[in-house]
Amino acid sequence: MYNDEKNLYHYTYRKDGSETADSHEPYNSHPGVDEQLNNYQTASSHKGPVVEMKSVKKSNRTAVKIAAMALCCALLGGVVGGGAVWAMSGSEGSSINLSNRTATQVSIKEVDGKTEMTDAEIYAANVNSVVSINCSATTNVFGQQVQTASSGSGFVLTSDGYIVTNYHVIDGASSIQVTMYNGDEYTAALVGGDEDYDIAVLKVKAADLQAVTLGDSDTMNVGDHVLAIGNPLGELTFSMSGGMVSCVNRAINVDGTPFNMIQTDASINPGNSGGPLFNSYGEVVGIVSAKYSSYSHESVEGLGFAIPINDVSAMIQDIMTNGYVTNKAYLGIFGGSMTEQMAAQYRYDITEGVFIYSVEEGSAAEKAGLQMGDVITKVDDHEITTMEDLTAMKKQYSAGDAVTLTVYRGGETIRLELTWGTAPARDETKQTSSAQDQTQPGDYDPYDLFDYFFGGGQRSQGQAG
Repeated sequence: MYNDEKNLYHYTYRKDGSETADSHEPYNSHPGVDEQLNNYQTASSHKGPVVEMKSVKKSNRTAVKIAAMALCCALLGGVVGGGAVWAMSGSEGSSINLSNRTATQVSIKEVDGKTEMTDAEIYAANVNSVVSINCSATTNVFGQQVQTASSGSGFVLTSDGYIVTNYHVIDGASSIQVTMYNGDEYTAALVGGDEDYDIAVLKVKAADLQAVTLGDSDTMNVGDHVLAIGNPLGELTFSMSGGMVSCVNRAINVDGTPFNMIQTDASINPGNSGGPLFNSYGEVVGIVSAKYSSYSHESVEGLGFAIPINDVSAMIQDIMTNGYVTNKAYLGIFGGSMTEQMAAQYRYDITEGVFIYSVEEGSAAEKAGLQMGDVITKVDDHEITTMEDLTAMKKQYSAGDAVTLTVYRGGETIRLELTWGTAPARDETKQTSSAQDQTQPGDYDPYDLFDYFFGGGQRSQGQAG
């Protein structure tokens, strides 16, 4: 129990609460703090410390106890606004105020898009729609088969088992396990996905699942409150974090792929990817996709990103129906970013743009008149300086849309009218830009064609576009 010694609280292991054997020794002085601390000794016959203290007269000790307890009561009384009073036995006139406030009961409200909800209500209404995703894959490392594992988040889109997540969460997975909030586990099948937009759709054999409600991401404003539910670190399952919208339509580059994002300061960590971002009405307005953990070797916090749901909702439905994005704009070239070194070596007058290594037969590029060796510098009025610029611009169009290309060819600038083609169906579900826009493997080597056309030399990394 705790005993008071000159306004210091000490601990004794004596069951009767008594102090040391010399507890009746009169106390005639008031040592300083350092001298009091020197009185502490540890007895080797006990597992814990035994405090040896000089005693004070019982009347003094009682007075000090009352004073100390009164001080505690005064402090507690300032914090607790009201409630029950608990009388302390053995302490005359001392009491502690205990709150009698009834705990708030969280009701599960229906997401109707009209009623703002508290954070607790949003969690209660949607946590059963969030899933934990665990993937395993077999990779070849120096000729050895190695099992790898990864985890992420997702959300139930339809009650019959369609689930949305990020493409990078399931990329390369040989098996996908989905776990619901109630503990139910399912083996999921990959319906399809698109790496350019970092979206994927899974399907589990289930019925009567609780689905989310999609909102309108175009209505989001900087300062709006948002919440993310997911599985940070792959272990802290079904955690919720909150913050505000820090920026809308933020253009960022993730591993060379440009994305249009909602930026938020909600805490987002590895494992949150693929989970939903909710507005204050409990609607999904984004798919949590990326978090910058460092920038220029500087540690940063409060930077999270989500794909606006309006940008990908039609593509998600397309994947559900066809297994891939059928209306995705398709050009049919294999190209790369133009560089100063290439321009100097091959006597080009420009140093920026997308150099075309090859053109697919029958593609939109061929129909528009593009040729190997051309450099695309503009799409309509938008400057194209790198392959990433072309990829980002292509995302703004659908198959069938018409644009004007500005092209450098043989020292001259020409303009060509192009109608975006339709991405061809592939046997594989992986829909990367290279898989969509290049011809079948083995038909050509773009680097050999570059050497043939220019006589060899330094070149940039080629990409489909």
